[in-house]
Amino acid sequence: MQNKVRIVLVNTSHPGNIGGAARAMKNMGLADLYLVAPRDYPSQEAVSRASGATDILENAVVVDTLEEALADCQLVIGTSARERTIPWPLVDPRESADLVFNEGLETAFVFGREDRGLTNEELQRCHYHVHIPSVASFSSLNLGAAVQVIAYELRMKFLATQDAPAVQNKWDVPAATVEQVDYLLVHLEKVLVDIEFLDPEMPMQVMTRFRRLFQRSRLDQQEYGMLRGMLTSMEKQAKS
Repeated sequence: MQNKVRIVLVNTSHPGNIGGAARAMKNMGLADLYLVAPRDYPSQEAVSRASGATDILENAVVVDTLEEALADCQLVIGTSARERTIPWPLVDPRESADLVFNEGLETAFVFGREDRGLTNEELQRCHYHVHIPSVASFSSLNLGAAVQVIAYELRMKFLATQDAPAVQNKWDVPAATVEQVDYLLVHLEKVLVDIEFLDPEMPMQVMTRFRRLFQRSRLDQQEYGMLRGMLTSMEKQAKS
């Protein structure tokens, strides 16, 4: 199951934190590291802080955008320490590990910048937000430490399932990917503008709420195809 989990670090400032995250991952049996536009990488400081987890650094996938890092994922969990204007499904680290093992989907855990975390737009790309319940008076965690907490809970869940009967995901169709949901939202926005449901000059937060709806419902690929087909028919009817 742990080979279905990737750790995604966004716009990391300090290469030592990349090394620290790699070390935390290897300690807990994780291997897939994605780096979104790191400011200084590759780096000898990252290698030094990795303390032997250099294989994870050597195999890390470096991409320019978060969209690229998440495209083929089916479940995305973003770390957040702040409350949001629009409430989002929120879990703690242990509950996030339960989600990973109960759903059996290609999963990404997304960690933000050291100084300000993830942007609202980046967090809206996540199905869930995970909050590490540190004390309010000193809530900022080092990036490597945050990765260690999540990786530890995944490891403990993995160990707990070794003696338990395997739970098979009985859903008949694979879950839609992040990329497919993105395409659906672009298509939906175009149709909503065409039928004058959505004013492009004053969109409010309509599409953000549609994103939350689709991500919360966890569309499968057949449902995705049905919705795309429905939107195409609506486009044709609007033009006739």
